[in-house]
Amino acid sequence: MRFAENLLELRKLHNMSQEELAEKIMVSRQTLSKYETGESFPDIEKCKAIADVFGVTMDDLVNHKNEDDYGMGISPKGKHIFGKVRVGDKGQIVIPAKARKIFDINPGDDLIVMGDEAQGIAIIKEKELVNLLQAIRDAKE
Repeated sequence: MRFAENLLELRKLHNMSQEELAEKIMVSRQTLSKYETGESFPDIEKCKAIADVFGVTMDDLVNHKNEDDYGMGISPKGKHIFGKVRVGDKGQIVIPAKARKIFDINPGDDLIVMGDEAQGIAIIKEKELVNLLQAIRDAKE
């Protein structure tokens, strides 16, 4: 039933009526209503269309659990909430395993910590920052 709950939550979050969403994914309002109640489920192509309308992954549309995201809802594609970390006595943190996997962070990698007082802290792999800066230099030449 997670799919049905996620679909309903996303539709409401985007202030869409059943009619509007049904039109976007080319099904009847009644069919969409059955998806939302769990009475029936869309085929894979309709599931992809729904995920695309809301800008989420199909995996999140089908499997997302509210407790995974501190009650913030399904994140858009490419956006993540990895969980809470605790800052140690010397300011150290442990980057969650899922974040390390997605961003290919491995032992021995050098990371750059940047900050914007209005938006927060960002961490980027040193080699990615060097590549970005080189691309900017090349574009100016």
